[in-house]
Amino acid sequence: MTTACTAPADELARFPDLERRSPASLGALFADRVATTPDTEAYRRPDGAGGWRSQTWAETGRVAGEIAAGLLALGVAREDRVAIMASTRVEWIEVDLGIMCAGAATTTVYPTSTVDEVVHILADSGSRVAVVENTGHLDAVLAAGSPVDRVVLVDGPAPSTMDRVTTLAALRERGRDLLAAAPTAVTDATAAVRPDDLATLIYTSGTTGRSKGVRLPHRSWLYQALATQATGLAGPDDVGYLWLPMAHSFGKGLLAAQIAVGHAAVVDGDVSRIITNLPVVRPTLMPSVPRVFEKVHAGVVAAAHRDGGVKARLFDWAVGVGLEAARRRAAGAAPGPWLAARHAVADRLVFAKIRDRFGGRMRYMVSGAAKLSADISEWFDAIGLPVLEGYGLTETSAGILVNRLDRPEHGTVGRPLPGSEVTLAADGEILVRGPGVMQGYHNLPEATAGTLVDGWLRTGDIGEVTARGALRVTDRKKDLIKTAGGKYVAPQHVESRFKAICPLVSTVVVHGEGRPYITALVDLDADAARAWAADNGLAGATHAEIARSPRLVRAIGERVEELNAGLGRWESVKRFRVLESTLTVEGGDLTPSMKLRRRAVEQRHAALLDALYDA
Repeated sequence: MTTACTAPADELARFPDLERRSPASLGALFADRVATTPDTEAYRRPDGAGGWRSQTWAETGRVAGEIAAGLLALGVAREDRVAIMASTRVEWIEVDLGIMCAGAATTTVYPTSTVDEVVHILADSGSRVAVVENTGHLDAVLAAGSPVDRVVLVDGPAPSTMDRVTTLAALRERGRDLLAAAPTAVTDATAAVRPDDLATLIYTSGTTGRSKGVRLPHRSWLYQALATQATGLAGPDDVGYLWLPMAHSFGKGLLAAQIAVGHAAVVDGDVSRIITNLPVVRPTLMPSVPRVFEKVHAGVVAAAHRDGGVKARLFDWAVGVGLEAARRRAAGAAPGPWLAARHAVADRLVFAKIRDRFGGRMRYMVSGAAKLSADISEWFDAIGLPVLEGYGLTETSAGILVNRLDRPEHGTVGRPLPGSEVTLAADGEILVRGPGVMQGYHNLPEATAGTLVDGWLRTGDIGEVTARGALRVTDRKKDLIKTAGGKYVAPQHVESRFKAICPLVSTVVVHGEGRPYITALVDLDADAARAWAADNGLAGATHAEIARSPRLVRAIGERVEELNAGLGRWESVKRFRVLESTLTVEGGDLTPSMKLRRRAVEQRHAALLDALYDA
């Protein structure tokens, strides 16, 4: 093994002092935040009437304390599991913080999970209490085999026929009663928690097989908090926009970092409202997944070129100038007077208008959970909206590497957070060691032993180190394709490049294991496809009719030729098929964090793939 890369020296110098002063648990970190800045804004949520409602850290502390006390009154003890099955909203955060302060552990459940998956998670975790968003989740949580003693409903009254069901309001009232009788009940429970106590069980959505429960102790979330502080990427005056699933480690890691730094967070899990919310709430930071950046890029480029003429030429000129300036910054060089003058014009006429759609105050965005095309990352940098790509797994409690603002390296996931070690094995597999790494898989000692080897987490990803010391993730070890000719192809490399080239695409599935050449299944972006259809005489056509259109197939084919021009012969896409139905989470094609379930898609469309190899 060889050491791959390290954190910047200044961050390494800051981290030990932060670590020495760290509290023992996430609940204690939250209590410190409430005590330090009680009157500053903590969270902002939709008020249900088209506006927003803000709450302070003190108000959040009061709600979380009542929830914690309510759980204690129900008999929840240290490290007992409490499940949360809800979309991203402030109540999710309040319940999770209540669980942390009570000394219990949160089991996260995606609200889109099937009944079988919910029963598996609740039974495997041994969750005693489940907090659910609405009555639509009750059947899954109360299904046969579920071990929960009590279900807490966030929205709506509890059904009178279900004795085990109560409401969040009633749980808080029970908590207030306990605190009236025992004022130190919650603070005593929080003080008893140790760094290695279980804080969270997150079940990996998994691209194959049944999900595994990842055991993450308090030290993992404390590490995310302290490492973020050491990087200096966020400050107390920032406003974050949080829409990511809180059932995913990315969202929970962001929560821990936000508490440590003390900045406000706007919370709304409705993805359809992101574009309308941003100009209103005007955040300075926004973590996201690549698909959002791909859609924004495709939408802006398509709108700029829709009518052609002067507008399209001005846009292309401005982007060219922005790219030239961004590349000079990335190389550590200042733009000359002529470039600076042209960039000022491009910024005023084009880029500022795009940034206004993001609220006009966005300092940077973070991309994680899947690979982002270097071309798209560089495009955002060119228009003044840097996207810092990072890398992490559920098993590393979210982020373990990230690009930094001063000199981002597009196409890489940057350098490690301070306190983490990142190494490459002889075959290029990325290995990680540090405080953020999981304790193991719940009830799966053999799987744990195969993943945690000699203190190193085997990530299953293949990587390489750049000359500047950043890590580039090339593909999943198990996803590497070996063609019939013995050539290896990294499908994610090809897929991410094609999504940057073709704005009509949502997902592309590169295929070719044991085959004579590479093929692809193309999944159209529904919005982009409708816009294309309206401009090409197919207004009102169904998604399947658009996918079958010879004109659209030709348009996709032209982009495939453009893709192939930049690829090696062995990895170029020889044939493709446009799917007539979209790939979805509900259909089992994508994970809840929008990762491709490659094997599931290949099995479902086996006949289509076989046809691409017919003579």
